[in-house]
Amino acid sequence: MGRLLGIDIGGTKVAWALADRSGSVEARGRRPLDPSGDGEQDLDRIVADVEGLLERAGVATDTIDAIGVSAPSPQDPDAGLVLGPPNLPGWAQVAVRARLGAAFGRPVFLENDANAAALAEWRFGAGRGRSDLVYLTMSTGVGAGIIAGGRLVQGRAGGAGEVGHAPVEHPGEPCACGLRGCLEAYVGGAAWTKRLRRTAPATGRVAALAGGSQAITPVHVVAAAQEGDAFACAELERFNEYLARALVGLVFTLAPEVIVLGTIASAAGERLCFAPLREKVRQRAWERLARDLEIVPAALGEQTADLAGVCVALHGLVGDGGGAS
Repeated sequence: MGRLLGIDIGGTKVAWALADRSGSVEARGRRPLDPSGDGEQDLDRIVADVEGLLERAGVATDTIDAIGVSAPSPQDPDAGLVLGPPNLPGWAQVAVRARLGAAFGRPVFLENDANAAALAEWRFGAGRGRSDLVYLTMSTGVGAGIIAGGRLVQGRAGGAGEVGHAPVEHPGEPCACGLRGCLEAYVGGAAWTKRLRRTAPATGRVAALAGGSQAITPVHVVAAAQEGDAFACAELERFNEYLARALVGLVFTLAPEVIVLGTIASAAGERLCFAPLREKVRQRAWERLARDLEIVPAALGEQTADLAGVCVALHGLVGDGGGAS
């Protein structure tokens, strides 16, 4: 069997990797992504990145079975288009499949980033061996990937799993998507960063760890909360409350075996995030649904950027068969 090429496009970084079907990575690369405002231009640079990787690795394109691309929503996965994600300015109607197909002459599959990460955690990470899983990514934005009955749930126009835009307040804070009260407006990295820079005490521990109020990110809140800082602990409690509201809805809707949380929640850890979340969900969901539910951190960590696109390629080739083992 040949290789798989994965490309992971995020709001702040892009990563690319060559791997086999067992998830063993042969070569990789990544860099920050600062969108130029011209999605076609950004994509051309990504093509050049991948061409450089293949040249350095001495890999011919005809040894690659498929290319998988993980990118933010909204998108049209059937047409291979990225349709203007809030965190990728200028990426409206970007023909990812056509451009990559023309550049490399291989089949190209496109999937939203949450679905791609869910496939990676299902095949190789915290959801391995499960039939019913929900994965939530909470980096720049918030999205969910859903495995139900051993199959990826994509929905109409690939729109399933947009949990980040489910309302958790009314009318609530404005969201980058144009709505108000969305989960992403409360627990998404970009929105939370803006809030923290506006509300964190200028002389407090969070600002001190960041080197100033305008450099604060959720990473500094987690670090300060681990030290017991009152403002940071209150912010983590707020984060957990809004996230729990969304998780309870998922429990009643999907009855998953496991909910896997990435990025911010994984960084916060057991004491600050997972134990409080499990208790909040247990108190608000039916006992028979919550009793055996696992809420766990993502297992792949930095490997997600390598394997998300690879798993999109693998899923495109073989479908849901052979996923959980």
